Amino acid sequence: MCTMIAKQIKIAGSGKAADSWFKVAEANVSYDHPYEVPLEHALNIDFVNEAQGPGARVAVELDVASARRLVQTILDVLKQAETGGHLDEADRAEGR
Repeated sequence: MCTMIAKQIKIAGSGKAADSWFKVAEANVSYDHPYEVPLEHALNIDFVNEAQGPGARVAVELDVASARRLVQTILDVLKQAETGGHLDEADRAEGR
C-alpha cells in the first residue's frame, strides 16, 4: 500500500547526472515504494531542477537505518564545520 508521505523543499546546490552537472532547486523526499532497491518501502530523495526537465534529477533510495545514519552524519559534519569556524556568518545565523 502506498504511504502518500512526501514533501518538497527548495534547495540550492548542484547535482551530477549521467554526463554533466546541473543546478538543483528542489528536493523531493518521500517514504514510499522504491523503484530499484528491493524493499517494500524506502526513504526516497530526488534532487531536481524541474525547470530543466526530467534529465535534471539525481535519485537515491535508502533503507531506514541508512537514512538515519545519513541524517546524523550530515548533522555531525555541519556541527564540526561550525565548531571549527568554517561556516559563513549567514549560515550560522540561519542554522544551516
